[in-house]
Amino acid sequence: MSILPKKNELGFFEIRLESIGGLGANLAGKMLAEAGVFSLGLKGSNFSSYGSEKKGSPVKSFIRFCDPDVEIRDHSPIEQPHIVGVFHEALYKTVNVVSGLNADGIVLVNTARDFDDVRHDLQLEYGTLAIVDALTIAVEEKTKVNTAMLGALYRICDFLDPESMRDVIRKTFTKKYPHLVEPNIRTFNRGYNEVQFKTYDVPEGAEGKKFTRALPQLGYMTQEIGGVIVSQANSIFKDLGGSRQGFLPEFQQDKCIHCAACDNVCPDFCFVWEEREDKRGRKQMFLKGIDYQFCKGCLKCIEACPADALGNLRELIGYADENRVKQNFPYVSGGSY
Repeated sequence: MSILPKKNELGFFEIRLESIGGLGANLAGKMLAEAGVFSLGLKGSNFSSYGSEKKGSPVKSFIRFCDPDVEIRDHSPIEQPHIVGVFHEALYKTVNVVSGLNADGIVLVNTARDFDDVRHDLQLEYGTLAIVDALTIAVEEKTKVNTAMLGALYRICDFLDPESMRDVIRKTFTKKYPHLVEPNIRTFNRGYNEVQFKTYDVPEGAEGKKFTRALPQLGYMTQEIGGVIVSQANSIFKDLGGSRQGFLPEFQQDKCIHCAACDNVCPDFCFVWEEREDKRGRKQMFLKGIDYQFCKGCLKCIEACPADALGNLRELIGYADENRVKQNFPYVSGGSY
């Protein structure tokens, strides 16, 4: 008798993890697959998909489980998962994280917000929503988000044995990082115990989310002749907020000495300046604020600031939009930006 709660037409139980580089989704997928294969005798596979392999860029990790008598001959990305784990909730802005989710599927989100707010952002009509504040757990235990998310995933996948994952954690960290074994086990246990669930009734005959694959605007079939980029300075329209790992710099105007040390280390043109007269009537440049659209949350500016005018702030949904000071690009699209 199979221990898998659900299976698709090929006999697979499938999980897709949505994350950004640096949060450990790739390692989490590997550890999850290992635990299912070695402790329960299931067949399983794991692989990841990512672009430039840099911190902050979108990452997907795929996990397939099946019964021992089923051969895994499908190695394509998972398009219709039973479970989606969202490691970074700001991905909503740029990635359709629930694309292809089954009607009765489960979505796990790393968030500190309530169910209805998250459901609204995901446009989730029905199914089960699970939330866990994995970032807070990781900060308090001085570990990473992925271990807390693994704990929550184990609570969701109740056919898996939590003790097997604790063994995998010990095996993974003991050799190189023995001091991280106990903190990661605590993080796993907290994720397992602190995850919360809310189910929205699935109507009879309801269909799952339609899977969509994002296509580049300028590709093989759509590129201009000669490779000309027709939209000048098009990178200024891109929102880099999805690259932040939960923290951003908080600007305190009253402490700022306008030394530009923050601007010197910022890699993404985030700081907005304006020309004004100082107390002696001399024209100077004064820091006006931060354009959070371009801020990736590297926090180099906080380290560089000599006046403590920049602080490390846990990002809340809406904070960046409410406190954003926009850059002005008057020569783009023929007018002010």
